[in-house]
Amino acid sequence: MWVPRRATRRACGGGVSPWKGRRGDNWVTMRAAAREWMAAEGDGHLDGHLKDDTEEPRADAATAVSQYDVTEQVGYLLRRAYHRHLAIFQANCRDPQLTAVQFTTLCALRSHGRQSQAELVKATGVDQATIRGIVDRLKARDLVAISKDPADGRKVIIGITDAGLTLLETMVPRAVQATADTLDPLNPAERVALLYTLRKLADLDGK
Repeated sequence: MWVPRRATRRACGGGVSPWKGRRGDNWVTMRAAAREWMAAEGDGHLDGHLKDDTEEPRADAATAVSQYDVTEQVGYLLRRAYHRHLAIFQANCRDPQLTAVQFTTLCALRSHGRQSQAELVKATGVDQATIRGIVDRLKARDLVAISKDPADGRKVIIGITDAGLTLLETMVPRAVQATADTLDPLNPAERVALLYTLRKLADLDGK
C-alpha cells in the first residue's frame, strides 16, 4: 500500500521527516501509524490515499498486451518474407535435394576456397550444429570433400568438388531469378532501400 509522506508526518506528530534516516523497524512502525491515522480521518481520506502499488503497472501491462499485434513485429515480418523467398528459391531450383542454405554453403566455398567449419559458420551465418549437418549432406552427394587440417589434426577442412562447381554453374542463374522474383513487388528505389536496411540490421558491415 502507498502512504503519502504528509500522512506519515502527521501520524508521528510532525517534526523531522521520517523520510530522512534509516528505514528499519522504526520506519515500519511509523508507516503503520500513518495508516491508522488515515483510517481514523475518514471522509474519503482512506480511499483517496491508500492504493495498491500494483494497480497502475497491471493496467499498463494489460493495455500493452491488448494493443500488441504480432503481425506488425519485425521478427514476424522478416520470418514471413524469408519463408516466401525460400518457396520462390525452391520453385526456381531444378535440384529438389538442394536447399537454399546448402546453396549458400557451396557459394561460400567457391568464393573463399577451402575452409574449416568455424570459418563456414562466419561466411554463411549458419550456426555450428546446422553447418555440420549441411556439410554431411553435401558430402554424401560428393558436392564437397573433407580432409584433415595439416596444421591441426583435430580440425577438418571442407572444399567444394568439381561436381559442386558444376552444380553452381547451373544454379546461379536460377538463384538470380529467385532474388528478382522475391523483390518483384518492390520498385527499384524500394529494392535498394530494403537491401541497405537488411545489411544494416544484419550488421554485415560491422558498424
